[in-house]
Amino acid sequence: VQLQASGGGLVQAGGSLRLSCAPSGRTFNNYAMAWFRQAPGKEREFVAAVSGVNSATYYSESVKGRFTISRDNAKNTVYLQMNSLNAEDTAVYFCAADIRKSLSDYDLPDYDYWGQGTLVTVSS
Repeated sequence: VQLQASGGGLVQAGGSLRLSCAPSGRTFNNYAMAWFRQAPGKEREFVAAVSGVNSATYYSESVKGRFTISRDNAKNTVYLQMNSLNAEDTAVYFCAADIRKSLSDYDLPDYDYWGQGTLVTVSS
């Protein structure tokens, strides 16, 4: 089972990017899916998650109102639309999946499956 993250790149402050995460090996439609990020010298931090039960979404305070997580079950793909990017958003972004996640622990980085990461660089 692999999670393939893509869509990272270099963007100017105020710009937008859309990340994609496409699992392979099985259908992840009933899995909770999440995005985390890790900036140089910092710990991995939660960005956003979407429930595998009802597609409810959850965001960190730092991205709420700017980022949108969504899933297309027909394509078995999860997206992270990132708008109004700033330098503090520069990081490697990882997608993750776990069938057992719940409202109480979406933000904990102990998901069963992880992608390889995609680099987002925001220039100021």
